[in-house]
Amino acid sequence: MELSFHYMLMTNHLVLQKKLMNSLRADGLTLGQPKVLDYLMEHDGANQKEIAQACHIEPASLTSILNGMEEKGMIERKMLHGNRRSMHIFVSPKGRQLQKSISDAFKALEDAAFAGISENDRSKFMHIFKQIYDNLTEN
Repeated sequence: MELSFHYMLMTNHLVLQKKLMNSLRADGLTLGQPKVLDYLMEHDGANQKEIAQACHIEPASLTSILNGMEEKGMIERKMLHGNRRSMHIFVSPKGRQLQKSISDAFKALEDAAFAGISENDRSKFMHIFKQIYDNLTEN
């Protein structure tokens, strides 16, 4: 039986997500939070719309994720330039500590995923995978 692209993509995503959450369970992170903290590592102070778009999360779902992160002290919401309509999300000191765990977990998973695969093949795969993403997100 030949496996289809969509099946392999979905199952790999689910396996990766499950392994990630298992490795971060002790940190008290829930689904969606690692992705948001990972994004904020490079974009601290982003607004909710930017985070939702970059992380491919529906705005209502992101609000719930951010509320949980704020309650746990991982992030802080701040107004910039007196604009009450636009809250910006900043990583707290606790969130910065968690970012290190997340970064380490992502690196370990990527290393495991590409074990036994040459750097050349990995590079080719990532190039093709990016092209697939571009193809699927073109409007």
